[in-house]
Amino acid sequence: MNSQTYSDKSGQVLSPASAVSARTSIHSGRLKRLREQLLGYVFLAPSLVVFILFLFYPMVRSVYLSFQLTDPRGRVAAYAGLDNYTQMFQSSDFWSSLWITVEFTLLTVPVGLILGLLCASLVHSAGRGSKIFRFIFSLPLALSVGTASILWMILYHPSLGMLNYLLGQIGIGPIQWLTDPGAALGSVSLMTVWMNSGFPFVLLLAAIQGLDNDVMDSSRIDGASMWRTFFSIKLPLLSPTLFFLAVVSIMNAFQSFGQINILTRGGPAGSTDVLVYSIYREAFINYQFGTGSALAIVLFVLMLLLTAIQFLVLGKKVHYQ
Repeated sequence: MNSQTYSDKSGQVLSPASAVSARTSIHSGRLKRLREQLLGYVFLAPSLVVFILFLFYPMVRSVYLSFQLTDPRGRVAAYAGLDNYTQMFQSSDFWSSLWITVEFTLLTVPVGLILGLLCASLVHSAGRGSKIFRFIFSLPLALSVGTASILWMILYHPSLGMLNYLLGQIGIGPIQWLTDPGAALGSVSLMTVWMNSGFPFVLLLAAIQGLDNDVMDSSRIDGASMWRTFFSIKLPLLSPTLFFLAVVSIMNAFQSFGQINILTRGGPAGSTDVLVYSIYREAFINYQFGTGSALAIVLFVLMLLLTAIQFLVLGKKVHYQ
């Protein structure tokens, strides 16, 4: 009689029963991995559906509409090609909105990061009573854009607002915070810095608490001053958190809309007409969905380029432990 022999991957001879058992084990292992992969896709399916409906489809739709002319209902009326982009780049309103957006970003992002770092450092070194300050500095995180805007609208009221009342106590006349073209952008920026101050404060406080105390103690033993320790040791160790906050804050500044829509509606005289509000005005006030979509695509490309530049320039200066 001829008897069949089997061998595994290592070349070891197996009996027929052992070979069948090995093949069954391999087959069951593959089925188990397949079930795990399918289960993973099942859990991911709701998130994928949400992303497709509210992110990918609107993006593809915006790209399509940016090459079209639309009627007031948003229906495609005619193919425009690159005319929407050409007219946009030739328009002085676009360049004015872009510059106002850059100004708004410069007024809010650096101040917000410095304020968050200062508050986090002070609270970390406060000792007793620091929990109260943590609650106070984190409070803006609990407020929505609409609520914060209403609060600051009351503060900015020209005759009943608290800010002008305090200025009057020291002999300074009332300021038209939201109706003066020279003060409106600064007023909205001040409100935005306060509204967004909770996020950098929480992250930087957590980063400071996670620093190695042995390094700080060694610098003090070597005779380094408080400022030298801060700039030479603590700040480089906090650079990953600061880099992350810089990227996120710039993206948020370029997408700011709620406070501008509530406080100034792009005015007065277009002094707060940032790019996002221009998109809103073109699409939902003038019903020019093609032009609005073109503006949205340009804004997306600008944010993509800014993020890439930050990673190429600032990313090299980040010190990871």
